[in-house]
Amino acid sequence: MNFYVSVFSARGRSSKVLDVARYGEEGAKVSGMPKGTVMTMTFQLDGQEFMALNGGPQFKFTEAVSFIVDCKTQEEVDEFWKKLSEGGEEGPCGWVKDKYGLSWQIVPTILTEILQDKDPKKAERAMKAMLQMKKIDIDGLKKAYAQK
Repeated sequence: MNFYVSVFSARGRSSKVLDVARYGEEGAKVSGMPKGTVMTMTFQLDGQEFMALNGGPQFKFTEAVSFIVDCKTQEEVDEFWKKLSEGGEEGPCGWVKDKYGLSWQIVPTILTEILQDKDPKKAERAMKAMLQMKKIDIDGLKKAYAQK
């Protein structure tokens, strides 16, 4: 939670810790988690509220859940990519897995606009370019999109 809040607040996006609850005596008995261990965390990333439950190490992240980070500039794409991939792994097409195993899609706003263009040839060229990228390169998308 603190890691994610620091990543998003560094870009001036409304992000903060809201609440932390810990396992008490009864919760510890039922969950098998030690008393006093963090049970739930409520926090805000870019104005969106999240609640995380510490169910123990047996529960792992998978790609079945990912979060999209909408980026207006290449600078934002670069910064989120760097911070979220550090200690994790870079994937194709703007996907990155952070050091905790959570998947993120670092997506420039213009990508959605380009891929929804009414000219299917332009959109297809941009899609083909994106499929060759790991971190999305806005200039590369624009060049592919504008080709004749």
